[in-house]
Amino acid sequence: MRTGHDIRYSLDSWKIMRELKWRPKYSFEKGIKETVKWYLENEWWWRPLVNERVLHPTPWKLKW
Repeated sequence: MRTGHDIRYSLDSWKIMRELKWRPKYSFEKGIKETVKWYLENEWWWRPLVNERVLHPTPWKLKW
């Protein structure tokens, strides 16, 4: 882990929801399912971008 690197990221959309009356189009559950489905159905798009290092179980531990 990098020095000063956050262990956890957290987003709070309350301000944009309150001030701009914004609402998400999808629930997190539906959105993540649709995203995974898209990646499974569109391997042609992402496959050329990855290699063994990217697909490594812990790529952040590798020395790039």
